[in-house]
Amino acid sequence: MAEIKDCLIVAAGQGTRIKGLGRSKPLIELAGTPLIEHAIQSAASSGIENFVVVTGYRADELTSFLQQLSANNGWNISTVFNPDFLKENGLSVLAAAPLLQNDFYLCMCDHLVEPEIYSAMAAAKLKDGEVGLGVDYRLNNPMVDIDDVTKVDLQNGVIRNIGKEIPRYNAYDTGIFRGGQSLFNAIRQNWQQTGDCSISGGMKLFAQQGKAIGIDIKAAEWIDVDSEQMHQMATKWLAKRLVS
Repeated sequence: MAEIKDCLIVAAGQGTRIKGLGRSKPLIELAGTPLIEHAIQSAASSGIENFVVVTGYRADELTSFLQQLSANNGWNISTVFNPDFLKENGLSVLAAAPLLQNDFYLCMCDHLVEPEIYSAMAAAKLKDGEVGLGVDYRLNNPMVDIDDVTKVDLQNGVIRNIGKEIPRYNAYDTGIFRGGQSLFNAIRQNWQQTGDCSISGGMKLFAQQGKAIGIDIKAAEWIDVDSEQMHQMATKWLAKRLVS
């Protein structure tokens, strides 16, 4: 079982698909709690102690909230500003590189996930230089927005291809990664070689090298709250969990 205590959270984008619910996507409330707090709470309940949040759009507002959240809960939260937040999300990951020396988890501020996903990620055996991605093999998962989700093609647990438009796939990308310095290096290298500075671009490079490993999240639930429709679905899901 890997002992990973650091988590990088990307929270820099504008959130144009969900802007009707709030000016800042990370601070849009879900069942009375901002999305960014849900993300941190889920990771913290899994034993993660240190958080690096990459800000961008309306950064001052988010930073102020996180400072108060840290004080109220005793969470160790650092922030770093990505001035290129309108560009690809890999730039947000690279902005945090100076603050992360050890292996870490990478997640998105708008992904609502059960803590069991982190348990599955920690239990996976990865070799040096490999990166893990939490994948959902349930292609009929009703909580997935098929038009927006990133698809993954795996063979024997090794990722062969990844992207939103790939023609063949057998799993979904949950937005939870486990990696280290090699993840930063892959994003940089792919950016230099192809001009693509997305996280998925870096993962494609890992896939070419046979170093991108899919980690099955099994029955654990997750929702990408990236639209008003998915926000409604996540609200109902949370209400059902509270009742049960």
